[in-house]
Amino acid sequence: MPSTTLTIAIQRKLQEVVERTEHLIALVPADSLHWHPEAPDNNFGQLGDLLGHLLDCMGGVCAVMLRAFPEQLASFADLRSQIVNHFSSPKETLRRFQAYRNCIDAGFVCCLDADLERTLPSVFVPEGLPMLTLLLNNLEHLVSHKYQLFFYLKLLGLKVGTQDIYHFHKQ
Repeated sequence: MPSTTLTIAIQRKLQEVVERTEHLIALVPADSLHWHPEAPDNNFGQLGDLLGHLLDCMGGVCAVMLRAFPEQLASFADLRSQIVNHFSSPKETLRRFQAYRNCIDAGFVCCLDADLERTLPSVFVPEGLPMLTLLLNNLEHLVSHKYQLFFYLKLLGLKVGTQDIYHFHKQ
């Protein structure tokens, strides 16, 4: 059986990012969901819109797993029909994150290092990219919006710091 060292490392990193994102979501004040930063030519949505977009980020990771392991993850196929990029509350977002996390974890149970080289078609690249590239692209998307949420919370005056956005490994 091929080594799964790389797969395990990717899974752990993704779990860390998701955990810190969930932590930040839990800090969102319920009365601030309609808030958005003031900026010239403001293209920023409201905080509730960002929470809905975080669901899209998680859905992207699930889409990779569902594409790679459709038979093994058939019980998660209904996630494809879930609405994302909508105004969401912290409670709804956290509930939905759990469902996405379950799918992602089940995908990693099936995944070996050799699978990461497999070419999978995607919405953006129909001819396909390596599974590893797709996972890293979706991780980058999630990390970018995790930071956006962190920044929004800072602008709202919440006392968030480095420990809220990063997981620190103990030696």
